[in-house]
Formats: sequence, structure tokens, C-alpha cells
Amino acid sequence: MSDGAREGGEVSVLLVDDDPLVRQALALMLGGQPDLRVVGEAENGREALARVRDLRPQVVLMDIRMPVMDGLEATRALHADDRAVPPPRVVVLTTFDADEYVVGAVAAGADGFLMKDTAPTDLIAAVRRVAAGEPMMSPSATATLVRRVREEAAAQGPNRQAEAEAALAGLTEREREVAVAVGRGLSNAEIGAELFLSVPTVKAHVSRLFDKLGATNRVQIAMVVHDAGLL
Repeated sequence: MSDGAREGGEVSVLLVDDDPLVRQALALMLGGQPDLRVVGEAENGREALARVRDLRPQVVLMDIRMPVMDGLEATRALHADDRAVPPPRVVVLTTFDADEYVVGAVAAGADGFLMKDTAPTDLIAAVRRVAAGEPMMSPSATATLVRRVREEAAAQGPNRQAEAEAALAGLTEREREVAVAVGRGLSNAEIGAELFLSVPTVKAHVSRLFDKLGATNRVQIAMVVHDAGLL
């Protein structure tokens, strides 16, 4: 299939991990779901880039520590690759939740960060949620990210807040409301219910927020809103 996207409502997934046993376990787990379809595998980031161009998956489950090209570099490359437009949603799946990996994944444009010991039901739910455009972070990764944001905000003082306020100044009133709702962690459906908007309209607003704020995922939008003191 040329676009590797949905067929009959299925979400297409590419598995990227240098451990074949991990790939096999993930394939068995996801392959048993009627709405998920594993379209391919890759054993390093460089191979993943080629597979994404060929298979056009909606979601990539990406390991971090791999030979040839690691997961963070591959995620950055996917968002910069004109041949992979639009880029797939990336969920970083790793055994490491060190600060540099969590922050690095978000900065690279990952839409999710999960530990490999995540319960199968939670991992499956995460793939579905990320495919629908919602972020998914493990509790430990969320705590790490919040701590790092607070530390950086304290270190940079008023300059960081001023920069965030300047970025938000270019938004319309409605876009600002949506940005704050994203910062609160609400899903598109929840934002729509709260602001009396349809889900497609919310998605359109979020898409414009990506462009105006230079963000590649919802977590980055939330960080700007947080820095501006709106949460």
C-alpha cells in the first residue's frame, strides 16, 4: 500500500529496535488488535528513515539506544525529511528515563515517551492516542519533564517568560484558549467540549499552533504556555 496509512480504520505502525526479540514481542502485541497493523520493522534509525519513506506508517515505535543512528537523531531526521511529509507520530520506547533522554525526545519532536516495561494495555492505548494526535508520556517521563522545565525557568528568570509571552502574542484569542487547554493536558475531544468547538476545528487550531509557535508536538506547546505563566 503506497501511503501505509489507514485502511478500514487501521493504524499502521513501524517498529524500530535493534533487539529482534523486542520487535517480535511488540509485533505480537500490536498485531492482535483489530485496529492496529504492523507494516514493517527496522533495526536502527537509518534503516527506519528508509522504511518510513517506503511504508508511510502513521506511528513509529522508536528505541533510543541503537547502532548506526540512535532514536533521537532518527526522530529529528524524520521531521526534517521532505520525503516523509507529513512525518509519522513517534513514540520513544526505551528502558531509560534519564533526563537527557526525556527532554531530548521532546525536543526532537517525539509525540510520546514510554518505558519498555509499560503494561501492554497501556502501550496499545498509547499507540491509538498518539495516532489520533494526542501526546502520551509515562508518569516518570512527565515528572522528569516538569522538573526540567521548572529548573530551566528558574535559571533563565524573566527572560524565558518574556520569550514565551512574545510567542503567544501572535495568537488569536481562540488559539490562545486552545493553547492553554493543550497545556492543561486536555485531549482534542475535551477541548472541543469545553470551548464548544468541533473536534476537526480543534485539530485545525492545534495545527496552526504548531506553525505559529514552531512546535512539533503538544508537549512543546504546553511548555510555552507554562513558561508564560498561564498554567
